Amino acid sequence: MTDQPAAESTTLIELDLWSDLVCPYSWVAKRRVEAAVAAFERPHDVTVRLRSFELDPDVPVGGAVPVSEHLSVRHGGDAGAGRLMNARASEVAEADDLVFDWDRAVRANTFDAHRLCALAGEMGGPALRSAAVERFHSAHFGEGLAIDDHEVLQRLSGECGLDERRVSSVLASDEYAEQVRADEQQARSMGVTSTPFVVANGYAAVSGARPVEDYLALLRGVATQTV
Repeated sequence: MTDQPAAESTTLIELDLWSDLVCPYSWVAKRRVEAAVAAFERPHDVTVRLRSFELDPDVPVGGAVPVSEHLSVRHGGDAGAGRLMNARASEVAEADDLVFDWDRAVRANTFDAHRLCALAGEMGGPALRSAAVERFHSAHFGEGLAIDDHEVLQRLSGECGLDERRVSSVLASDEYAEQVRADEQQARSMGVTSTPFVVANGYAAVSGARPVEDYLALLRGVATQTV
């Protein structure tokens, strides 16, 4: 009788990343999580799910208020407080080749943009949702575009490959609002108050924009528990 080789174990890791589209550290974390997955020994066993979260859901739509001014007011500092916070974020992101144009970036309510990210996920799965998140990040941080303006969102969504008629329909309704709220409620049930926040397989969590090595260690640690 010939011994049969044992079937290879399958490791399935679900990585949830809660982020806000106007949070610089969320963009950094997204890039670093992607780098960690690429460096992981079994990247095809990892599914990254991008989740919605609003750091400041009460932000008014429009107004073209500079981000630095908004941050200074929100955090109770003087006029330079927001600029200092932005400078720190730029320093962190430098290693990831992300450039923030803080002289142009304006405050934005992200709820509708998050709804469109949910639409992208339904239309094209994780890849299209990732493309939408990436495009909204770059529009906000690099181009000074107001990502709560419906005309801007319509154009950016088309650039990502979303169906323009569906985008118009979503923006004219409350579609995907429940999905966004469900993401936020799930995060709050775990005590999340800031982004980025990463959870692997529902139990191993890290917060903040960590080095790639930390996310890679998270993946490897969870893999040993799921083999």
